[in-house]
Amino acid sequence: MGDGAGPRAAGADATPGRRRAGGDPVKALLHRHRELCERAVDPLEIAAGLEAHGITDRTAARFRHRDVFSLAEELYARSPRGEHPAGRPGRAPAGAPAFRGFGYALLPGALAFGAAAVGPAWAGPVAVAVTVAALVWPGRSAGGRFPYTAHLLAAALVGWAAHRHGAALAVGLALAVAPGHLAAAAFAAGARARLGGSRALEDFADRARPLLFAAVALFTAAAAGAAALAGTALPVAVPLALLLFLTRLLLRHGAHRGPVGAALALALIPVPAAAIAAAAGLLVHALLALSRASAHARP
Repeated sequence: MGDGAGPRAAGADATPGRRRAGGDPVKALLHRHRELCERAVDPLEIAAGLEAHGITDRTAARFRHRDVFSLAEELYARSPRGEHPAGRPGRAPAGAPAFRGFGYALLPGALAFGAAAVGPAWAGPVAVAVTVAALVWPGRSAGGRFPYTAHLLAAALVGWAAHRHGAALAVGLALAVAPGHLAAAAFAAGARARLGGSRALEDFADRARPLLFAAVALFTAAAAGAAALAGTALPVAVPLALLLFLTRLLLRHGAHRGPVGAALALALIPVPAAAIAAAAGLLVHALLALSRASAHARP
């Protein structure tokens, strides 16, 4: 019995040794993503980062894990960090920055509405300027990059629409900025909460898509109210407002800018159905891009 136990024990010890020596794929992955793993405050941050680098549940199987979340948990456990890691910044209570952000979101509508009441001759340009400025601001958080092409296309789209349909259209779009801010903030907070309760990437995607549909439906209703308040046609204003809202969401969450620019360029075509087709196409892209965990990881 003693002779049989010895070889088994030696074999058991040898296997982990060989894995550590050069056959440990997780160790190689940990070295490749060392910065991500060391600064993460929980395994969810690592899972989102791995997904952003193209690692899927099928890829995780090659690392002897059932999914990316399980792989992230091992990477988190094996990453060196201080004894007292920083608390999760996403759970900090809302304070002055949140109220200040909502105040900024109220400004475009207030300025555009005031300009329309005081000076019709320059109300349109003011409404266009403040609407596009509101679109630019959230884009600053997308990795610190300013997607200038998307902003220029949005400015051309809003300006062209105001020229064709009147200043009231631009005022309606400006009034929709505030509810767009609230819908975007609610979607981001809900997605982060669902990310915390998910145990697989597909599980999170299934939870995030209904949330996006709810945010889009809420904003669409608010945009219709803003258009009615401004006195512009709903079939023209609502698709444009939805297109700008989706642009804001995608830029804010660091999505690829190619589809965003293509949708804005499509809406520039002087055909009534162009804006509707552009908004529908961008919604499909948003469903794919914003249901990824990596779109909701903190920068």
